[in-house]
Amino acid sequence: MRYILHADLDAFYASVEQLDDPSLLDKPVVVGGAPEKRGVVAAASYHARKFGVHSAMPMRRAMELCPHLVRIPPRFSRYREISQMVMEVLRSFTDLVEPISLDEAYLDITANIEGNVTTKDIAVQVQNAVKNHVGLTLSIGVSTSKSVAKIASDINKPNGLVIIDPGEEEMFIAPLPVNKLWGVGPKTAERLLQEGVRTVGQLAAMDHNSFTQIFGKRGEEVRQMAMGLDQRGVILNRVSKSIGAETTISEDSSDFNELFRLSGDLLGTVWEKLVRKNLYAKTLTLKLRTSNFQTYTRSFTNEVTFGTPGEVRELVSLMLREETGNEQKFRLIGLRLSNFVDVKQLSFYENSSCLQ
Repeated sequence: MRYILHADLDAFYASVEQLDDPSLLDKPVVVGGAPEKRGVVAAASYHARKFGVHSAMPMRRAMELCPHLVRIPPRFSRYREISQMVMEVLRSFTDLVEPISLDEAYLDITANIEGNVTTKDIAVQVQNAVKNHVGLTLSIGVSTSKSVAKIASDINKPNGLVIIDPGEEEMFIAPLPVNKLWGVGPKTAERLLQEGVRTVGQLAAMDHNSFTQIFGKRGEEVRQMAMGLDQRGVILNRVSKSIGAETTISEDSSDFNELFRLSGDLLGTVWEKLVRKNLYAKTLTLKLRTSNFQTYTRSFTNEVTFGTPGEVRELVSLMLREETGNEQKFRLIGLRLSNFVDVKQLSFYENSSCLQ
């Protein structure tokens, strides 16, 4: 028997801002960009949520719903710092910790359950330790599987604690909306709704072929999860598949110079993460979103890894020039590096110099 704990910090970015400035504790707080620059809500305090404000909402709309909203620009370096503090606290309970974002992680607490110690005992200790050492609250779900534990942690936020005992997994998730299940996105949920499938239990009752038609290769995995089964273990070293950054442009633009300038800022952020993780990438992807919200991506894969940000910048310049010659205006630009290898591969010129 395996016991998985999913820890999810409550309204993380907003909670950090309230932690650093206690005068904000009883105020509706959001973290995100300015409304006049098409900013969006990155996080909303629970006080702000009472007004209908939520993450991913345009900041302009959030301000309309709550005119006395307190907006704070994001401070990602501070959020990373606090996240590291929280992860250190979690690792004081077990080495089997899998961070999946700045504000959430899985813990395998199987070895902690011995004698009279229960899963509830461990979960409460984790909550108290994070509160006492960092000053933040987190919601916890505990189950025999990762997928059910994650669903459970979202049930009684904030500062919630939901424990699903062995054998009760399928009964717990069966009445929940189908979009609560991992692997069921908005479009899939809409398709299922049209077919009369509203709950996870109704999804689990579908035949095997239906899962294959809807989810493709993931069909069997999703079917198992719909029945409360999930064999995935905690992964200690999650490998990054890509590193990216993007930004919404304050005013729609087709100007090459403006887009190239913004791409330089994004590249600086991406390259810093690449170096910090000691990764080497071979593929660059440029993302552009038009004024009417159509999204285009253009990718290029090099034969060897990119050696300097200058190499990437030259490639971005070429890709942008191809996209900015037709008066098409863009509202968002993004860059992403992927296709990582463990060891840096020398470019042709570097190889030539080594052979001389």
